[in-house]
Amino acid sequence: MTIFITKILILLLSFRGGGSSLPGKVALKLNKNILTKLARGYQVVLVTGTNGKTTTADMIVKTLQANGLTVVNNAAGANMTPGIVTAFIKYHPFFDKRSNRFAVIEVDEAYMRQITGMLTPEMIVVTNIFRDQLDRYGETTTTYQFILEAIKNAPSAKLILNGDESMLGNMPIPNACLYYGFEHHGKPEIAANTESIFCRDCKTKYDYESIVFNHLGNYHCASCGHARPKLDYAVTQVELSPSDSQALINETEVTVGVPGLYNIYNAACAYAVADQLGIKTSIIKTSLAAQKSKFGRFESIRIEDRTMKLLLIKNPAGCNQCIDTVVLDEDEVTLLFLLNDNYADGRDVSWIYDAHFEALAGMKVSKVIVGGERAYDMAIRLKVAGLDRVNFTICKDYHEVIEAVKRQEKDVYAFTTYTAMTSFRAYLVEKGYAKKI
Repeated sequence: MTIFITKILILLLSFRGGGSSLPGKVALKLNKNILTKLARGYQVVLVTGTNGKTTTADMIVKTLQANGLTVVNNAAGANMTPGIVTAFIKYHPFFDKRSNRFAVIEVDEAYMRQITGMLTPEMIVVTNIFRDQLDRYGETTTTYQFILEAIKNAPSAKLILNGDESMLGNMPIPNACLYYGFEHHGKPEIAANTESIFCRDCKTKYDYESIVFNHLGNYHCASCGHARPKLDYAVTQVELSPSDSQALINETEVTVGVPGLYNIYNAACAYAVADQLGIKTSIIKTSLAAQKSKFGRFESIRIEDRTMKLLLIKNPAGCNQCIDTVVLDEDEVTLLFLLNDNYADGRDVSWIYDAHFEALAGMKVSKVIVGGERAYDMAIRLKVAGLDRVNFTICKDYHEVIEAVKRQEKDVYAFTTYTAMTSFRAYLVEKGYAKKI
C-alpha cells in the first residue's frame, strides 16, 4: 500500500514540475523499512565520494543500458535517503520478477551509513575525498569515517576505489577491493593549500612519485609504509580537448565524450564497474564515447545565438578542474559566475580563495558576468585573481543575467554553485532555453 500511495504522489507531483524527495519522505513515514523491501531483487551499485558521483553513476547506467539492461537510478541527483527511496518507488515493477535487475544509486557521503544499513549492495564505488562544505562535513577525515562506517555495514560488497586517493588505500576492511587510477601523469608539485597530503595512518607527509591533481597520485609514506595499492584499472595515456578526451585504460583506447581530466577518472571508474559486471569491452567503449554532459556538468544550453556551458563548482578541487578544462579554450570567451551560500552549497564561501581563479586571467575574456546571492564576494575574488574589473557586470537576478548573456558576442562558460545551478537552470527551463530534467 505504501508503494502504491507514493507512486500516485509521484505522478501528481510530476504535473507540478516533479518532486524527487517528498514521496520518499512520505514512504519512510509510512514504513521506515521500505527501502529494504524496495531494493530486494536488485543488484545494487552505490556510488559515493566528494566529486564525480553524478557523472560516474550516469556513465555506469548508460553502459548497462547499452547492454540491454533496465536500471533504477536517482538521475535527478537527489542522493539522500528520501530521494533514493523515491527513485526505487518510481521504477518499482509490481509484477516484474526478473533476477537481473540493477540499481545504480548515487549517495551523499554522510548518508552512506544509513543506506548500507537498509540494503545490501553488490558494489560500492568511492570516487575521492576532498574538502567540501566544511560547515556540514568537517575535514576529509570526517568524510572518510562516514564512508568507512558505511562499508563496514556491507562486508560482502565488492569495492571499486580510486587508488590515487590516499584516504582509500589499504582500509581496515574485509571487502574485496579493486583500484583504478593513473599509472603516471604529472610531476609531484603540491600547492600550499592541498589537502590530505599527510599520511592517513601516522600523519607523516607523503612522498609522491607523480600527481594527477590536488592530492591524487602515486603516494607513499616513508614512515609507516602506507602507499598507493596496485592499480587494477590503470590510465596510462591521456589527451585532453575542450570537448572530449582520449585515454588508454588497461591498454584499451577509450574516447570519453565529456571534457576534463577528472572525467577520465570517472570513465576509468565506470569502465571498472562495467567490466566487473561482465559487460563487453566494445559496449563500454561505445557507451563512454557517446557520453553526454549531465545537467550542470558542462551541459550546453543555447540562448539565442550564444552557447552557454554550465559548470557546477562546489569546492576548490572540483572548481580547479573546471578551470583547467576551460583554459584549454584558446578563443575569446565570456565568463559567468553565480555564487550562492545556501545549505546545499555550504554557508562558508571562503573556499573560493583556495580555488585557482588566477588561471582564468590568462584567457581571452571579453566580459565577466557575476550574480547569485554572494555576487559581490565573487566579484572581489575575481578582481583579486587578476580579471579586469572594467569588464565586470554585476546582476541582481536571473533576468539580468540572461539579458547580459544575450548581449555577448562570445560563447559563455557559467561557473555555478549547486543551488545557483539548480535554480538558474529551472529559470532557463521556464524561459524555454533548456529542457526539463
